[in-house]
Amino acid sequence: MIEQLLDDHHLNQEKITDLLSSLAVKGVDYADLYFQHSVAESWFLEERIVKSGTYHISHGVGARAVKGEQTGFAYSDDLNAKAIDQAVDFAKGISKHKAPQKIQTFQSVPPIAKYSGLSPLGSLTSEEKVDLLKLIDAIARKEPKVKQVSASLSGAYTEVLIVSTDGVYQKDYRPMVRVSVSVIVEHDGRIESASSGGGGRYDYRYFIDHNLAEIYTHEAIRQALVALKAKGAPAGNMPVILGPGWPGVLLHEAIGHGLEGDFNRKGTSVFTGKIGEQVASEKCTIVDNGTLANRRGSLTIDDEGTPTQNTTLIENGILKGYLFDKLNAGLMGEKSTGNARRESYAHIPMPRMTNTYMLNGKDSLEAMIASVDDGLYAVNFDGGQVDITSGKFVFSANEAYLIKNGKITTPVKGATLIGSGDEVLKKISMVANDLKLDSGVGVCGKDGQSVPVGVGQPSLKIDQLTVGGTEVDA
Repeated sequence: MIEQLLDDHHLNQEKITDLLSSLAVKGVDYADLYFQHSVAESWFLEERIVKSGTYHISHGVGARAVKGEQTGFAYSDDLNAKAIDQAVDFAKGISKHKAPQKIQTFQSVPPIAKYSGLSPLGSLTSEEKVDLLKLIDAIARKEPKVKQVSASLSGAYTEVLIVSTDGVYQKDYRPMVRVSVSVIVEHDGRIESASSGGGGRYDYRYFIDHNLAEIYTHEAIRQALVALKAKGAPAGNMPVILGPGWPGVLLHEAIGHGLEGDFNRKGTSVFTGKIGEQVASEKCTIVDNGTLANRRGSLTIDDEGTPTQNTTLIENGILKGYLFDKLNAGLMGEKSTGNARRESYAHIPMPRMTNTYMLNGKDSLEAMIASVDDGLYAVNFDGGQVDITSGKFVFSANEAYLIKNGKITTPVKGATLIGSGDEVLKKISMVANDLKLDSGVGVCGKDGQSVPVGVGQPSLKIDQLTVGGTEVDA
């Protein structure tokens, strides 16, 4: 569709080159144009019927000019030449010059795609989409304690064309699908809720072929039934074991953001200036990998047209590098790591994570549990808050268990984990060989922009961490 839109507005490569040349006036170090066309839909079931649905189409172009640390940016929801010219004129206003500069010859050889280039929206009929949601409802209601069920199915397909003064002329075709399930359970007057779901850069058939509607539904029910049995969490300093997979969101928030290039260029991260230093336990190796096939956080190219890569951030506890876009990389004398991301054509790109996770260790979860006399085993997380400058975080565990005398015992609720990312890294004493990535639900927010991401980790033991909670049953 992006090609058809460009054709309809007579935007061939020659015209786009002229627009880019006009944007890259003397005094501008770098300039780019980001063309986008997106379609998205969602279906929502509640009280056994599909109550709402949406279908949205958008397209536009963002024009950006960079001069040192200054950025001129404008966007247009219209792809006609006059509207784009106006956006270009505004963006290049950071330079007092008017004469265009010569731009590099385009190198348009595409990298190997990390996902299918086909739209997922037509992979099921409308009736099949509704049937999938009704199947979730029917499975959930087989559990007598389930009182309410809600489920959603969403899909999106985005096509982009990125052109820039350093020779980029690249297209990308990006699918995304997701299923979410929420249940409310009741027993003896006590009510609890839980949710589950997943997705990635697939089509809707992915959920049917892998029986995921049933898997997600049973997982939501399992978590809710565990919550029915949970008592108030203890408070104090204690050993904490984090389960594999989604608990990696703590690494993402408390550590990953602090390794993004813009924070380190500005000197506002706790990790600024520490390349080559021991910042974590030697058990820890953490990567950001945008190349994993079909993963929610993966991209064939980032939003500046740079191929994504597998970037080692921390290796055996040693800080190896940061995540860069072109602007911050250039200002720090580095190269882009393929981590420039933007929510849409109406937003400025910035360094962001893709799929961030810790690699396997050599310990076992069983050995970790056996090593703890009195502690907490945290399996799943809700939200959290992080201060990038200090690295301090607060996270809520929505599924956790007490560890007593080397054994997992009572489930607890209301546990919050409180600490500092750089300090926690140094207190990791055991890392298991059970690496798991999240199911494909991650959304990362930064400076008002949201992008899909992935997280993961193996089970790991933190020797001491502050746990906030209450001993009173809820």
